[in-house]
Amino acid sequence: MKRRDFIQLSGLGIGALMGASIPVMGNAVPLEHLLEPGIDVATKKRLADIALNAAKSKGATYTDVRLGRYLQQYLFTRETKVQNVVNAESYGIGIRVIANGTWGFAATSNVTPEAIAKCAETAVAIAKSNAKLQKEPVQLAPQKGVGEVSWKTPIKKNAFEIPIQQKVDLLMNVNGAALKTGAAFVTSNLFFINEQKYFASTDGSYIDQDIHRVWPTFTVSAIDRTTGKFKTRDALSSPMGMGYEYLDGLASEKIAAPNGLVGYRNSYNMVEDATLAAKQVKEKITAKTVQPGKYDLVLDPNHLGLTIHESVGHPLELDRVLGYEANYAGTSFATLDKWKTKSFNYGSKLVNIVADKIQPNTLGKVGYDDEGVPSKEWDLIKDGVLVNYQAIRDQVAILGENESNGCCYADHWSSVQFQRMPNVSLKAGTEKRSVSDMIKGVDKGIYIIGRGSYSIDQQRYNFQFGGQLFYEIKNGEIIGMLDDVAYQSNTQEFWNSCAQLCDKDDYRTFGSFFDGKGQPSQVSAVSHGSATTRFNGVNVINTGRKI
Repeated sequence: MKRRDFIQLSGLGIGALMGASIPVMGNAVPLEHLLEPGIDVATKKRLADIALNAAKSKGATYTDVRLGRYLQQYLFTRETKVQNVVNAESYGIGIRVIANGTWGFAATSNVTPEAIAKCAETAVAIAKSNAKLQKEPVQLAPQKGVGEVSWKTPIKKNAFEIPIQQKVDLLMNVNGAALKTGAAFVTSNLFFINEQKYFASTDGSYIDQDIHRVWPTFTVSAIDRTTGKFKTRDALSSPMGMGYEYLDGLASEKIAAPNGLVGYRNSYNMVEDATLAAKQVKEKITAKTVQPGKYDLVLDPNHLGLTIHESVGHPLELDRVLGYEANYAGTSFATLDKWKTKSFNYGSKLVNIVADKIQPNTLGKVGYDDEGVPSKEWDLIKDGVLVNYQAIRDQVAILGENESNGCCYADHWSSVQFQRMPNVSLKAGTEKRSVSDMIKGVDKGIYIIGRGSYSIDQQRYNFQFGGQLFYEIKNGEIIGMLDDVAYQSNTQEFWNSCAQLCDKDDYRTFGSFFDGKGQPSQVSAVSHGSATTRFNGVNVINTGRKI
């Protein structure tokens, strides 16, 4: 039975697209509850062993157990008011088994020895029932057990330990700075997540992980009250696999960019960015509308990350390539026949894209995935050629491999784990080059910053992307702001137009905090790194009503 068939037989649901909703998974709890330590590792191991033994006694040939405590804190504000503060916790256990060559899964929030044993028995019963429809047994790549180990996001400040008042004060300062600088409206938000996950399997792994993520963001709006025209600009922050230290805004973490712009890496000055955003939205109202045509595009990492996500990350998910996601999310143009040739030009020779779960401070960084596979890095596109996909233990045999890429994930203890996108990043250039150096070489171009609206077809091939800020480049200089800009291309044409890369000193990450996939839908967090990159001769359209 394919994973697609298993999901269909286990009860389907529909979910939201990437970023379309803010999922709160758990029950509202008092703030102090978020700071409680939870059960100790010895107790976790004892509970996991109950599940492993119960499943084996009922005929399971493989079992893995995920005991999870998931903490969330979200703060929402608008202008001078706090709109909401959400504190949530969810705790339970998910048990996955193979019996009669078939997957089975069950989960419970009743974390008692008796309930765990019953849950394991249920998972085996489901697997045996599903086996009646099984055509081929599950081929699970071998994975050596790692014994008893632990891993924790190397945070400096636990965001849950920072007082709510301090966080509210930060957001009020952000809003106040934007309003003082001329914004008409401003909303600001803080998102904090802590996944406390314990994994155990019949391979001999007992893995305790403590994973932290943070995302500060805002939207600033300006209005021309004589015409009613308004413009917005979102934060140029990125979600990060860090603690509250990301909000320290240390000057040493800034990356200078042309036209007074600032890039942020590993720390973020939210007030500074909101102040600049208020100035820029007023400028956007009077910005010149773009003339459609072919332009060389200089794409900032905060913008390019989304293009990487949609045109490389998703189409190179092996389950999508195989058609497992067709009902909900579509398929992929990057089919196995293209990979098998070992010569399919996904992009120019400058394009080297890697997948990984190891980049420091990224959303995807963990010690082990949700199948107990140690994190690693691997090539997806090398010198422009498609060389691999993202695959997990029950997929890699299709590629003739016997080792998982370590990119299996479930967003909750009650969710079955499946293949999810790791960090997918474009390697920086090897020649010393700043953004200013790059712009000097552009005769007719547009410098694009920040994520905007986008559209891409169900095979992840034909697409259109907007942005937050657009600056016209003429004869090697930025001459002013543009508006109504979007570019159109197809994935192969676009990546083959990649002509120049800035070096590692400009390398930064973009992130998606709530990337949706699967039925029932799950969310995951993923980062995409790159340096500022130039693409030549890309078609630009005008998205406004008048030219």
